[in-house]
Formats: sequence, C-alpha cells, structure tokens
Amino acid sequence: MQDSTNNEIEEDFGSHPSNFASRRIFRKTSPELQDLNYRASADEDDTEESRPRPVRRNTSYWYFLQCKKLIKQDKLTEALDMFETQMLKGERLHPEEYNYTVLIGGCGRVGFLKKAFKLYNDMKKRGLCPTDATYTALFNACAESPWKDSGLQQALRLQQELKMKNVQLSLITYHALLKTHALCSDLRACFHVLREMLQNGHAITQETFSFLLMGCIKDKDQGFRFSLQVWRQMLKMGIKPDSYSYNLLLRAARDCGIGDPAVASCLLLRDEEEFAQKVSKGRKGQRAKDGGPHTMDIDVFERNLLLEKDTEEQSLVSSLNKEEADKLSKETYIQPHLMQNNFSSDIISGLQSVRNEEMAPIESKSLQSSVAKASFPNLLDQRINMTNVVSLGAVTSASDRLALIGNMEGLLGKMEAGGLKPTIKTLTLLADIIAPGDQSELSLLLVAEQHKLKPDISFFNSLVRQKAKLGDFEGARALFPVLAEMGLEPNLHTYSNLAVACIREQDGLQLLSDMKASGITPNAHVYSALISRASKRLDFKYLKEILKSMKHNEVPATEVIIRQLEFAAQYPPNFDKYKAKNNYLDKIDGFRGYYHHWLKSMPGQETPHPWEKYKPQRKEPKKSKGNE
Repeated sequence: MQDSTNNEIEEDFGSHPSNFASRRIFRKTSPELQDLNYRASADEDDTEESRPRPVRRNTSYWYFLQCKKLIKQDKLTEALDMFETQMLKGERLHPEEYNYTVLIGGCGRVGFLKKAFKLYNDMKKRGLCPTDATYTALFNACAESPWKDSGLQQALRLQQELKMKNVQLSLITYHALLKTHALCSDLRACFHVLREMLQNGHAITQETFSFLLMGCIKDKDQGFRFSLQVWRQMLKMGIKPDSYSYNLLLRAARDCGIGDPAVASCLLLRDEEEFAQKVSKGRKGQRAKDGGPHTMDIDVFERNLLLEKDTEEQSLVSSLNKEEADKLSKETYIQPHLMQNNFSSDIISGLQSVRNEEMAPIESKSLQSSVAKASFPNLLDQRINMTNVVSLGAVTSASDRLALIGNMEGLLGKMEAGGLKPTIKTLTLLADIIAPGDQSELSLLLVAEQHKLKPDISFFNSLVRQKAKLGDFEGARALFPVLAEMGLEPNLHTYSNLAVACIREQDGLQLLSDMKASGITPNAHVYSALISRASKRLDFKYLKEILKSMKHNEVPATEVIIRQLEFAAQYPPNFDKYKAKNNYLDKIDGFRGYYHHWLKSMPGQETPHPWEKYKPQRKEPKKSKGNE
C-alpha cells in the first residue's frame, strides 16, 4: 500500500508547475540580443523625453502681478499686450476684477481715456463687479485726459450711471471725481461734488483742499485770490497744509492773477469773524453752521468765493464789498505819490499804503526808508495786521504776488513753523517766481544747502529761463559752469530756455555751436524760440541762418514754426510796395523767396497723437510663397 503511494508521488513529481506556468519554452539569450534590447529601450526613453511636456497654466493673479510690475516700469503697452494677447487669447484664462482695475489705473495715470472705458465696458460684459478702485481709476483717467471736454463728458456719464445704480462712493473716489471737475470744469462744479461728499458723511481733509487749489489754478484771471481764500478756509478748519499744498499755492502765484484789486482788497484785507457775523445776520431763517474746527458752512464759503449775484445773501455780500471798497478808495490817495518815487518792485507790489500819520510830505529817501521798515502783513495769516495797510496795490507780476504772501523768506518761515521742509520742487517754483537777480539765486542755493537738497536740472532750467526772459544771454550762460560743478549736464530744455535770450544773431549762432559741441541736436522747440526772437526784431538775415541750420540738421518744420515764418513773411499792413522803393521791402522780398524755396525742400512734422505710443503695433501678416 505504501509502495503504490510512493509510485504515484514519483509519477506526479514536477507536473503541478506545468499547470500554472504560462511559459512553456525557455531559451538562453545571447549577449548580442541583450545589447539590442538595451538599445531599443534607450531609444524609447529618448522619444519620451523629446515629447513636449504640458505647459503650466498661469493664474489670473500671476498676470495681475506681472501687469502691475510693467505699469510701474512705465510699460503700459507691454502690460496691455500681455493681458489681451497672452492671457485672454493665448491661455484663454477668465480674468478677474483686479486684472481690469490695474490696467484701468495704468491708463488713467497717462490719460488714456478711450482704452480705460473700453476695459470698463469689457469688464461689465463679463459680469464682473467693479470696485471703488475701479471707479477711482476711471475718474482719474477723465481728469488726466488731454482733451478736457471729452474727459468731463465721460465723468458726468459715469457719475450719472453710479447714481442710477445707487453706488455709494468712498472718500478716495470722491477725491478723484473732485480732481476731474477741478481740471476739466470749474470751481462751481467742484462745490457740487463737495456738497454731495459732505451729505454722504465724508469728512473734509487736507487732500480735499489740494484739489480745490487745483480748481483755483485753472482760473488764470483771479485764481490767486481764490487760492488765498481756500487757504484761509483750510486754516480756519484747523487743517494744516503740507508741502504739496505750498507747491500748489506757488503755482497759483506763478500762473494766476488776483482779479479786481478792489474786490481782492475787500475779501483779503477784512476781519473774517466780523464779516461772517454780518453775513449770518443777513440770511433769512438760517444761521451759519461754522461751529468750530473741521466744520464748514459750504453755502457761505461758495458764495464768498465765487461772488454769485443771483441770491439774496450774495446781494448782502456785494453791498458789503462795495461799502468797504468805497471806504478804502478814499484812503488810497497815497498810491500816486508812491508811484512817483519809483519804489522797488517788492514795495510797490506789496500792500502799498501806510497810516495817515506817516503820510506827511517828506523827502523821497526818508519816505522810502520809512515804508521799507514798515512791517507788511502776510496774506497767509488768519488774522492780518492792518496797521500799515489800506488796500492792495497794482499786483501784475509773479514776484508781486509772492510779496503778498511774505516773499521767499515769509513762505519758508510758514513752512518751518508748520514742521515742513521745502522740497526741490518748492525751490524750482520759487526760482520761477522770485525777482531775477544774483542775490535771489544765491539765496535759493543757500536754502538748498541748508536743507541738504541737491538741485536738479529742472531747478537750473528755471534759473536760466528767468535770465533769458530779461534777454541776459551772458548771464544765463554763466550758470552752465555751476551746472558742471553740481555734476549736471544741460539738456534740451536748458538750451530751449537759453534760446529765448538769443536776441542777436551772434548769440543764436553761438547757442547752436554750443549744442553741437555738446553732442545735442537742436529740436523744433529750440528753433521755434530762435525764430520768435528773430521775427520780433525783423532780422531776416538771422532768420535765414536759422532756416539753414534747420535744413542742415534735418529738423522737420512743425505747425508752430510754419505759423511763425508765415507771420514774418507778411508785408506790413497798409503798405503799398508800388509807391516808392524801400530797403525793408527788398529785405522781406529776399526772405520770402528763400522761405518758399526752403519750404518745398523741408519735410513737415505732424503733432503726434498723445495715445499713439500706448497702442500695440500691428503685426503685418506673413506673405505666403504663392503670393510672392
């Protein structure tokens, strides 16, 4: 029994693997075959590595950061191209609100109004919700637009749209809207925005008054008077101005007038508290709400500033101004006497009347010294010392207006008292305003050294322009060694300012020679200034030399230059060239002939569109071989 069992086991030995194994034949491989297999596997690995890997898709936020970085580098065109070409068309990503907002903000800073609102409309079509930052950027685009009428119309449409949607604007957005009306409209529109801002519970800040000062500067006739009234209202509310506010005030003194001297005297030389009481008594059923710091009666402030004549309250203000003007006009008998003595400009331009006891007829030298020693008030003060003042005199120049706010020393003293330091922009504006003179320039340089400010090329360009306006060519050129000592080099703006002083032909040719030696090619602005000077002197020989230099340097003629030359080539009015021979007529005929020949050989230059540089360049389609 046991033997039979052993025999069965011996017969079945090794038969079970054959039932479960899939391989029936075993072959021995050679080294050559193994090598071939290895090469085949290596080729497969190479083909796998050569296959293009899937590109990692960037996110919308990554594109937001890249566009923001490009805009900071002043590369708006590249940012727009990245958004529209790579993000939308290339990767087909769905943009978010911040992608549009950052681009609208970049367009707003450069005034690219059309593109900003196109992005805004695309944003709404995609169903994205704009934020306060979006609206702020849009209003800023309206304010910075080169065409102010178009910017104002777009701002009004957007403002109406937000009212229909009942969108509550933030203080920053209101400031952007206020800036738009300040630069594109007028002060009356600014007060409408200011009133709406107060009704929505926003507080008035120092930045609010900065935008009001911008609106004042837009009025070239009486913007300086407006600026002083806005400044006093700011101080009255307990808001301290900053350095930017002082720079805006200096811009108003440089660019704007004071308006009617009688009205300015009534508004700027009065007791504010007494005036406010008289106005509040004249109002029917209402009292002024000026209850302390950081509060303001917007109605009284607007009527006082704009002198509206349609309301009953303003009729009271107008009558009060008339009474004060009549009173002051009776006491200004000293003004002709002061003008007879030929006082220095800072005394004449100041508040030019002293008290009656000092008005006895005396010698001119003693009168001049007594008035010079008199302490004239600073119109930036809240309370004006009227001891030596009766009314404002003739305020015609920028240095006159600077004298009303304490001259350079008084203004810098006010800044120092408020804990502020002047910037190089402040000194550049002062260089445009102060009376020309070596002492004034030295004072500015001493102030810059005192506050450790390094003068830049814009500062020296202002000094050169001041001397050039007086026709002092040599004095303006004397500043060039100072430039070299400061480590600065003159640029095209420097030579453009210097060209204003080139009254004589030799000065103009010397300027062109200096520019050639410096490696700077004159542009149209330099030639326009030279042509203006030569045309005023009717120096046709000088004009020919300028035109020859333009042709040699291949500077195209602009529209402004053509108008200047056309004016210079005209015959004098009521002049008959057939009556008698005239040497002047021969000169102008010679110039006319040369000018028309020159005009045919010179290329023209159109004024470039301000938005052209921000538009992406169109890529020409590649021509196929069949078309070739």
